[in-house]
Amino acid sequence: MSASDQLLVVIDPVARRTDGESVRIAKDVLCAGAPARVCLPDTPDEFARALARRGSRRPVVIGDDRALVRAVGLLHGAGEADGPALSLVPVGPRESVRLAVSLGVPPGAVTAARAVLDGVERRLDLLVDDGGGVVVGGLRIPDGPPRPRPPGAPESRFRPGGGDPLGPTVWGTCRSLVRTLVGPVPPRVPQTRGHRLRVEADGRLLRDVDDPVEGVTVVSRDGTAEVVVRPRAAEPLRWAARTVTVTGVAGKGFHYRADAEPSGPVPARTWTVRPAAWSLLVPAPAPRRG
Repeated sequence: MSASDQLLVVIDPVARRTDGESVRIAKDVLCAGAPARVCLPDTPDEFARALARRGSRRPVVIGDDRALVRAVGLLHGAGEADGPALSLVPVGPRESVRLAVSLGVPPGAVTAARAVLDGVERRLDLLVDDGGGVVVGGLRIPDGPPRPRPPGAPESRFRPGGGDPLGPTVWGTCRSLVRTLVGPVPPRVPQTRGHRLRVEADGRLLRDVDDPVEGVTVVSRDGTAEVVVRPRAAEPLRWAARTVTVTGVAGKGFHYRADAEPSGPVPARTWTVRPAAWSLLVPAPAPRRG
């Protein structure tokens, strides 16, 4: 059996902590189906070294969407994203593997592991920014309301525990008691002022800072970047381009959310779509009957 038929299985530490049983099942299925080298990184550097030293083995990641994006970014940075197809066995809460499932990866550990062994390659586009980052799914500006922090938030996914080291505090208990006594505080009604952004698609100006917008989204689709600009009082403006540049107001910059990860503020950012830049193993289509 050639080295290209062998697997390098990298198990993300968050997956090991959140659902060890699914990790064990996936590992057993993979190791039963092909020769596999299993790596258990505890730090980002170890994760990167494991992928870098895989040789001709096919890379397999057991983890959530963040682990997937991390692996794609590392492979792209090393100029190897167009090499052997990447495989993912999604492990984690449903919201943490939503991106992988949307790309065609089965949500179950057993089904996904079997797709690693006998699946087919699906070529996918990639958005690459001028800061070296990658976007697998899509991005939006502004970054939106914060989501509940998962047990594997970026700053804690390679640290045992991953929770609040301080736990409940006396001050927090006092605040809860005050809220109980005085009742809930009426929610603030946010004032929609819009976001002052300059948005360009392939050099064409779509919106400027003197015409604030509610938001901007960018998604790679069919070899192009689909840009949607949402004005405050008009229909969304849609545009297809290869390169998208967004610039904030001087001195302020803007925040954005790429693949559910918040970033910024940055004064400006350019994203370029790379058609069919990487591939992911997904289940083979069912044979047609008749």
